[in-house]
Amino acid sequence: MAQSLAAPDSPSRKTSVGGQALIEGLLMIGPSKVAIAIRKPDNEIDLSVKPLPPKNPVQNIPVLRGAVNLFKQMKIGIGAFMHSAQYMEIEDEEGGKEVEQSRFERFLEDKLGDKAKDVVIYLAVILALCFTVGLFILLPNFIAGFIPLSKTQRSGLILLNLCEGCIRVSLFLAYLALSSRLQEISRLWQYHGAEHKTIHCYEHGDPLEIEYVRKHSVKHPRCGTSFLFLVMIISILVFSLVDLASFGFRFELTGAPRVLFSLFIRLLTIPLVAGAAYEAIRFSGRYDNALTRVISAPGLLFQRFTTREPDDSMLEVAIVAFESALAGEDA
Repeated sequence: MAQSLAAPDSPSRKTSVGGQALIEGLLMIGPSKVAIAIRKPDNEIDLSVKPLPPKNPVQNIPVLRGAVNLFKQMKIGIGAFMHSAQYMEIEDEEGGKEVEQSRFERFLEDKLGDKAKDVVIYLAVILALCFTVGLFILLPNFIAGFIPLSKTQRSGLILLNLCEGCIRVSLFLAYLALSSRLQEISRLWQYHGAEHKTIHCYEHGDPLEIEYVRKHSVKHPRCGTSFLFLVMIISILVFSLVDLASFGFRFELTGAPRVLFSLFIRLLTIPLVAGAAYEAIRFSGRYDNALTRVISAPGLLFQRFTTREPDDSMLEVAIVAFESALAGEDA
């Protein structure tokens, strides 16, 4: 049983610790450490704790730090996911199922040696960002271009951006609904729920023990699902303002150049949108008032697709990861 960090009647407290569900495990990122706890095929918990990469000056600048932190957390998350996947390979090998390297993996190992894993992680981050931007930013803009609204009037541009935002949210909702139906994803969502329950337990001042963690909610305002939803809502405002600011130049364009310009503007302003969403999610995680509850409400609603009630073995993994990420310091 995990050691208690607080008495049952301790006051509530906030923490900066966040996490990510892995294959049969969890990643927890603390103020200065990264902890990965994986339930191995033999039912033991494998724990890996590493220091966080040092911060650069940009990570202290509001709004700008959002895009930088997002990229760094994606790199850590994908590396952790690859770490957890190795236990599936071990299980396959123990079951007599041979796991072969792809030609690409063999090529990277031959050419890059020990640096091959880092290259794969960076490529995976770039591909993930391209997929997310393409599906939720560029595709809605492309689809909205077919809506018969005037693009030569400011009112038409605002309505077009609202329609684009509705398409974006609809795609996001459809993506969550479809992915949540996949059986392979179900256990990931359970570990996601275990992560949230553990963080809630600590923030409510309860002991980090299974019977206390179990009673808390699987939904949390500081969640990646909530962050993505905020990105989509904030993008409506930012893209509308940018389109209005560039209205004079856009008016001179027609056809394909106008479409390409619109896509280019969105690509250029994505870091600003991500930064604003990061600040909003950080604010809502630190305070509990009417404003933060309004900010958090839609994201919490969408988390019904990305969280499930975990079992006790998952809660144990979450507790180990959380305590290790926070050990020796205040969050």
